[in-house]
Amino acid sequence: MQIHPLITDTDTLAQLCERLAKHEFVCVDTEFMRENTYYPLLCLIQIGNEEEAAAVDPLANGLDLTPLLDLLTNNEDVLKIFHAGGQDVEIIYNLTGKTPHPIFDTQIAMMAISQSEQIGYANLVESWLNKTIDKGARFTDWSRRPLTERQIEYAIGDVTYLARIFPKILNKLIKTDRGHWLNAEMEKLADPSNYANDLDVAWKRIRSPGRNPAVLGRLKALAAWRETEAQDKNIPRGRIIRDETLADIASHPPKKQADLAKVRGLSNAWKENDIGKRLMRVIDKAEPLDQSEMPEKAKRGAPLGKEGALVADLLKLLLKIRSREIDVASRLLTRSDELEALAAGVRKLPVLEGWRFEVFGKDALDLVEGKLAFAVEKGRLKMTHIDDAEMAD
Repeated sequence: MQIHPLITDTDTLAQLCERLAKHEFVCVDTEFMRENTYYPLLCLIQIGNEEEAAAVDPLANGLDLTPLLDLLTNNEDVLKIFHAGGQDVEIIYNLTGKTPHPIFDTQIAMMAISQSEQIGYANLVESWLNKTIDKGARFTDWSRRPLTERQIEYAIGDVTYLARIFPKILNKLIKTDRGHWLNAEMEKLADPSNYANDLDVAWKRIRSPGRNPAVLGRLKALAAWRETEAQDKNIPRGRIIRDETLADIASHPPKKQADLAKVRGLSNAWKENDIGKRLMRVIDKAEPLDQSEMPEKAKRGAPLGKEGALVADLLKLLLKIRSREIDVASRLLTRSDELEALAAGVRKLPVLEGWRFEVFGKDALDLVEGKLAFAVEKGRLKMTHIDDAEMAD
């Protein structure tokens, strides 16, 4: 594989992207800093395939990223490969308003062919290539220039190894006929709505304090205001006000600015500073949440009770057994809250649809309906179906 020098000019980048566009897939990774900013600061982009790879310096003077961004967001013929790519996709969306597509995430794919829930990149490389990654540059300050050769070599490794691993993962997915399991998961990763910064829905990220329309209306207004303040200052939203403090203010709004000094999580200065004044204006103007925006009540069946909780525990045990049997991450099949809903009588659930029903949901339903039991055979726990005659007895 050819490893190019750090790319700092547009012409070299355009030539690389033109070559990469002729291949079936391209591996992508980014290095960024976001600890002290609202928007992640993109510091490095690594891109490559099985033949060549390079690191691109987005901080280089005069460099235009358009050729690279076009390849990622406007070329449907090239599959974009990431590992745990949610934050990488977010950065690309922030730059273009689009997401890479089509997309493939090796961390998600590993859930379909192993019991790895969220395998890290270093473990992925070790398990497939038997190589140990030097983690010395992992926590480096990627915004500092010049970058060292060691930093660049470490960063490019994130795509050169991935270019070797992806075909192996794909081959196993084909052999196990599980590729279609991942279609919805990959489309979800590429859904632009996951990354759109809509002020009107910012409140939904905060744990809702009940279903009171007046409280939720204040929470909506306050959350949108906090996003604007954080964007204007380019600092993390939590540096303005933490979620729990925002929810507390929405539930127990201060009557005057001086009362802000009594709010846990706010400093004494809020009682007289400008940001405190702006917060009070938001509270005063907030309207009750419209009925059309009210969050749905949690869909539940009958209260679980002691017996229902035991059934839920059995379902979780069944999930562990099935995950081990078919070598798949249990998280890809279903989650605990869904099993509890199934135990409580809810039947409209993702686990009872499509491939999930075939590989796990059918047995889970049989267990709830008394058609499945546990048995121990040669020291191993297994499931056994109960026929109608046995049920009648």
